[in-house]
Amino acid sequence: MLYDTIILGGGPAGLTASIYACRAGLNVMLLEKLFEGGQLANTHLIDNYPGYHSVTGVELIEKLTSHAKKYSYQTTYEEAAGISTDVQNNLNVYSISAGEENYTAKTIIIATGAKPTKLGAKGEDNFAGRGVSYCATCDGTFYRDKDVYIIGGGNTAVQDAVYLSRLCRKVYVVHRRDRLRADYNLADQLSKYTNAEVIFNTVLEEITGANSVTGVLLKNVITKEVIERRADGVFIAVGIAPNSEFIRGFIDTDEKGFIITDSRMHTSMPGVFAAGDVRTSPLRQIVTAAADGAVAAAAVWEYIESANFS
Repeated sequence: MLYDTIILGGGPAGLTASIYACRAGLNVMLLEKLFEGGQLANTHLIDNYPGYHSVTGVELIEKLTSHAKKYSYQTTYEEAAGISTDVQNNLNVYSISAGEENYTAKTIIIATGAKPTKLGAKGEDNFAGRGVSYCATCDGTFYRDKDVYIIGGGNTAVQDAVYLSRLCRKVYVVHRRDRLRADYNLADQLSKYTNAEVIFNTVLEEITGANSVTGVLLKNVITKEVIERRADGVFIAVGIAPNSEFIRGFIDTDEKGFIITDSRMHTSMPGVFAAGDVRTSPLRQIVTAAADGAVAAAAVWEYIESANFS
C-alpha cells in the first residue's frame, strides 16, 4: 500500500501532524516505536502550554491521543530502522523499514524527537539504573526522603528539581555557570523549596559507589577545588540529542544530528519533512513541536497536490 504520508513518531509533533494530515484528506500511517506521547511521558507538570494553567504530561498525552484518534489513520508500533527511495514518474517514493516490514509513502514526516544527553562523567555508565537516572518523574519515587543531585541548569534540570523537592530530603542542583539558564518562573518556583539548593560554578567530576551510588565528586570551576559529598542518587539533565541516527547521511543534519529544515519543515530531500525536537530549532517546547507538526502536514498536502503521482 502506498500512503500519502508516513509520520515517524507519536509525540506532540507527530500527533498534531496526523490530525492536520487526516483533516486534509490524506491517507496516513503513524509509525511509533513504543507508545504515543514522546518526552511528555517523562514530564510531571506543564504550565506553559496554551490553554492549560497546569496539566501533567500524562494528562496532555491522553488529550492529544484522544483527539488524534478521532481521525482515520493507521498506527503501527515499530521502530523505523532506515529510509530508502525509489523514483516513480520522476518523483521520489519512500520506503521505510521497520521490524520485518517495509512501508511505502509519497512523503515522510520525521517527528522522532530527542533523548537525554549523557554527561560523560566517570561512573555515569557504571551506575546507570543503580543511582543514575535521566528521568526524575520516572524514578523520583525511589528516592523519597533521600539526598539527590541534579546536574544541569536549564528548564529540564529545574523542573526535575521542583518535582524531586516534593519527594526527597535534600535536592542539590549542580550548575557549571554562575546563574541558572531556566526560565525565571521555574527558578522562582524552585527558590520556594527550603530543601533545594543550587551549587553554582561547579561540575560533576565523578559518581562513586559500590553496588549503587553513594557519593559524588564535585569540582569548582573557579577555584579548581574538588570535594566529595554523600549522595543517594544523581539525575542528569544537561540537554538532548536527536533521534536521527537512522537517517544520518540520507538527509542533511547539523553537527549534533538535528535535521536541517526550512520554515515549511522541508528537509534536503524532496517529500521528506521534519518536525519537533528532532529538527534544528531555536526553541524546543511542546507548543513548538505541535506547531511544527501542523506546518509539516500542510506542507505535505501542498507537495502532493503540486506533484503528479499516478
